[in-house]
Amino acid sequence: MEVKLKAGERIDELQRNGYQIIQNENGFCFGMDAVLLSGFARVKKGEQALDLGTGTGIIPILLEAKTEGRHFTGLEIQETSADMAQRSVCLNDLQEKVRIVQGDIKSATELFGKGSMDVVTSNPPYMTGQILCTLEDVIGQASALLKENGRFYMVHRPFRLAEIMVMMSRYRLEPKRMKLVYPFVDKEPNMVLIEGLKGGRPRITVEKPLIVYEKPGVYTSEIYDIYGY
Repeated sequence: MEVKLKAGERIDELQRNGYQIIQNENGFCFGMDAVLLSGFARVKKGEQALDLGTGTGIIPILLEAKTEGRHFTGLEIQETSADMAQRSVCLNDLQEKVRIVQGDIKSATELFGKGSMDVVTSNPPYMTGQILCTLEDVIGQASALLKENGRFYMVHRPFRLAEIMVMMSRYRLEPKRMKLVYPFVDKEPNMVLIEGLKGGRPRITVEKPLIVYEKPGVYTSEIYDIYGY
């Protein structure tokens, strides 16, 4: 389907199923963290997933391409981002599988209902000046939205890992899988991917680390696989 681009917008290839996404050169563009989260999250056949703070809709669109989930929803508070995300859904003819809703994460349970989702994902903002909700808002709403034994997936910064673990346990999202992401093999990790199971028993699997670059400008083979090259 043809869609109209607005000033400063461009269409980028996603390297999956021929899908494309609309982004604004002067605004927020998705980064590697969103792509890695879409590769880490597991959505099973017939399941329904919700992405909190979806931005331009990158995560629900990629999850639709990579998994056999039944339906995917993206929640975004910013009107301009939600509009871009909706037009990207139309651009890829995904209206029957992907829905974009403009709204506040803090009101997500009111919008979608308690226990309505099998999977919830989030790539929350890290910069203090951009935050419209707290880490507790994201985790608390994710827990309320999930069915019992539903799964929560998040990408964040490792320096907040202790806080993330405590908060997830507080809201009955037992940490089950974790993967640290390193820019280079000899550098400190700059991202952490984590999965929580609602109502799960205590036991976490720490997966092998993900290294992004073999050398400056050259991705590792695992990164190329996640991107779909």
